[in-house]
Amino acid sequence: MYQADQSRYTVLPYRRCGSSGLLLPAVSLGLWHNFGDTAPYENMRALCRTAFDHGITHFDLANNYGPEPGAAETNFGKILRDDLMPYRDELIISTKAGYTMWDGPYGDWGSRKYLLASLDQSLRRMGLDYVDIFYHHRMDPKTPLEETMGALAQAVRSGKALYAGLSNYDGPTLEKAAAILDKLHVPFVINQNRYSILDRTVEKNGLKETAAKLGKGIITFSPLAQGRLTDRYLHGIPADSRVHTDGRFLKESDLTPELLGRIAAELLLGRALRQAEHRRVIALLGKGQGGHRAPMRNLRQRQRTSAQALHLVPQLLPLFRAEGRAVHRHLGVQPAQRVQLHPAFQRLQPQIGK
Repeated sequence: MYQADQSRYTVLPYRRCGSSGLLLPAVSLGLWHNFGDTAPYENMRALCRTAFDHGITHFDLANNYGPEPGAAETNFGKILRDDLMPYRDELIISTKAGYTMWDGPYGDWGSRKYLLASLDQSLRRMGLDYVDIFYHHRMDPKTPLEETMGALAQAVRSGKALYAGLSNYDGPTLEKAAAILDKLHVPFVINQNRYSILDRTVEKNGLKETAAKLGKGIITFSPLAQGRLTDRYLHGIPADSRVHTDGRFLKESDLTPELLGRIAAELLLGRALRQAEHRRVIALLGKGQGGHRAPMRNLRQRQRTSAQALHLVPQLLPLFRAEGRAVHRHLGVQPAQRVQLHPAFQRLQPQIGK
């Protein structure tokens, strides 16, 4: 019988979700991939147990996560029964509805009919009486926002959800939705959106700014762009990659030589920064008088620190260039395809030299 690690709450920090009373772990486990019918059950079970043993209390699902749609919730329900149900009051379980789930006019988008029926189905698949967070999964341009928000309110009033959330909304729609939910006295606390260095939409569509203004939390999915921002694909596509096992959301065509070259360069620069000069970098970026870490008190101090850090570039760039050439040779990237230096480095070229 599974027993959770007694030191699990010493591993991760827990952060307040906006201005609400809800605390979430700094890292959550999303079941978008690797929990459908194509994945071995014991792998899923081990992932969830390991996550909880390390303080990850938030498990994020949606009605259509699979493949097939609904499979992730069904499999997670089995994991709850086998292992985690004794710890239910220590878990935050979220699910969503808004994308296509079943055939016909009532299995998609944002109608009251769809959202409330979907929530009932999700609860049955997981064997739960309630979820902690119920999200509307995407904006619906044809259904009145009042109807969609009213469905979230009904989910909370019925006791089938403790909090409401919105996913894949933009700033203006978020603000309108929040005003409706406030009038209905619904504890709307969180937005879920994709966010990484490859997708910064939330910085452009007003979501990030509006959420901060309203005191609502933001939780991001795909911060590593489905593995593209790691070294996972630098040496080819592994046999167990979602490219092969699923193929709906990450395709081989997404792994272009240009992207792989950029990622390799960023990883190499990061490694260079961690090597010979890492202690000096820490001293410049994180320490004040007396050798103790000091907070960045104002913009002027941050600017001085950034300027100091740039003095390290002439020493780090040769290593960056040498290893970058090796990676380009390994990847077969032609000179015309090779990654260009960041503009900050290009401005420094006259003083750095070639």
